[in-house]
Amino acid sequence: MTLENLGSSKRDYNLLGRDARRAAETGLAAAEWYHTALPRKQMKELMQRSDGPAIRDTLIWLGLMAAFAAGGIYFWGSWWSVPFFLAYGVLYGSATDSRWHECGHGTAFKTQWMNRVVYQLACFMIMRNPVTWRWSHARHHTDTTIVGRDPEIAVMRPPDLLRVVLNVFGIVDAYHAIGDMLRNAAGQLSPVERSFIPQMEQAKAIRIARIWLAIYLAVIATAIYFQSILPLVLVGLPRLYGAWHMVMCGLLQHGGLADNVTDHRLNTRSVLMNPVSRFIYWNMNYHVEHHMFPMVPYHALPRLHEAIKHDLPAPSPSILAGYREMIPAFLRQLRYEDYFVKRELPASAKPYREEFHEVPAPSAAQ
Repeated sequence: MTLENLGSSKRDYNLLGRDARRAAETGLAAAEWYHTALPRKQMKELMQRSDGPAIRDTLIWLGLMAAFAAGGIYFWGSWWSVPFFLAYGVLYGSATDSRWHECGHGTAFKTQWMNRVVYQLACFMIMRNPVTWRWSHARHHTDTTIVGRDPEIAVMRPPDLLRVVLNVFGIVDAYHAIGDMLRNAAGQLSPVERSFIPQMEQAKAIRIARIWLAIYLAVIATAIYFQSILPLVLVGLPRLYGAWHMVMCGLLQHGGLADNVTDHRLNTRSVLMNPVSRFIYWNMNYHVEHHMFPMVPYHALPRLHEAIKHDLPAPSPSILAGYREMIPAFLRQLRYEDYFVKRELPASAKPYREEFHEVPAPSAAQ
């Protein structure tokens, strides 16, 4: 079934704009979200943290990166280096997306310094200031796809499909990340950044940007000294040529679904994926489950899925199936931006609430 919100005006995604004020006035900002009921004991077991799975997966991740980098360096100058660097790029430019995410939540490892180390490393590789993005992501969870409040909406309405295509190669994200790094390194934070980064944390964002800039300048200087692009192929450029898997998975999280609602079953999509993609993505394909219960570690998400699937829409059975649902929605939103896909609930689920804080209720459409 598909639903459309009727009577709404063009969306204003500015975090300091009209819809941000409207969300605060109508109670959509920092609202109470729907959660599937789970026994306290079961929830406590699912939230149990452990170092073992994350240490194992991190050693595999970094070990594979080292092996692929070594192969690429060994074959540098021949076409045999290409498959090595393509694999290295995905582990650098895509796997880091889920690593910064989970370690930013502080749930991947039980030992917090391990979370901090991997978080800092992954943030550098994915070019996301660890201070800015920690607070940005906190807002994303508080106000998921609330227009004017969520700073991490990947595809706005109407969709900018050229931007989506360019981001498959990391071009738009990297362009903005470099601009943000240079601006922050100069001691400047934007009004939007100041709106969600606490004042006591703002100096840290500036300091980290300056450290990063020094590292990138050192890599560039090394490339110039040796008259070889190889240093940049190892540090920096993988953020571009390895971003495709991150974008492929990330678009499915919320793409084509409802906004301005307070039920993650309406605005978030779970997708069943192959084991390789699940390793790269660190089980974030169970995305409805993660948004409902963000303190459940990534390695427990399959168990959480089994525990609450009676109350959730069926996950998309594959990445391809997810795109078959999402792409037509994007195309229709080009003509009618209020269009969205509503996923069906099983008979055992608690029904959706269709009205939220004076936001116009959706009405059925074929």
